[in-house]
Amino acid sequence: MPSRQPLSLELLRRGDEAAMAAAIARMMPAIRRGAAFCAGPGMEVEDAVQEGIIGLFRAIQTYDPARGASFETYAGVCALNAQIAAARSARSKKHGPLNDSVPLEENGLAASPEELAIAAERYQQIVRELAVRLSELERQVLALYLAGCSVRQIGQRLGRDEKTAENAMGRVRRKLRRYLPENLV
Repeated sequence: MPSRQPLSLELLRRGDEAAMAAAIARMMPAIRRGAAFCAGPGMEVEDAVQEGIIGLFRAIQTYDPARGASFETYAGVCALNAQIAAARSARSKKHGPLNDSVPLEENGLAASPEELAIAAERYQQIVRELAVRLSELERQVLALYLAGCSVRQIGQRLGRDEKTAENAMGRVRRKLRRYLPENLV
């Protein structure tokens, strides 16, 4: 395997294109790992990659070999710090509306009044069907499950053991598959 040549800090600081391309190519695996770690609401992976490259450019300007770290180590830390700072900023509360909003066309909320009426009718049909088909325990288990409780928490809240709650949830699933229209399950 050929040995990697050290990056020329002098050429990098002068903006030599070949040296810049070599530095970016060498640091890209670390930048991509950092991007995968930092990506989330408000920060796409490609945005995080760009922030890492900006951190690399900053490292080129601020690196001091007298401090004892290799350039690659220093540049990797600078790139990751830039990505973390950008992700933190993107996730701040002031960006909440941008991070949480979705265009109406993408999430199906741009429905006509007719579609809304049909959806409301389907919902009422499901509620009626569940009231007839599920036992009291099964309705309670389903309500707690839909509220975000785990099977263990459901059992605790209902004063039942976990296995009873688990069995009730299994019956609910089977009944939903059997009695509800396929496009609603």
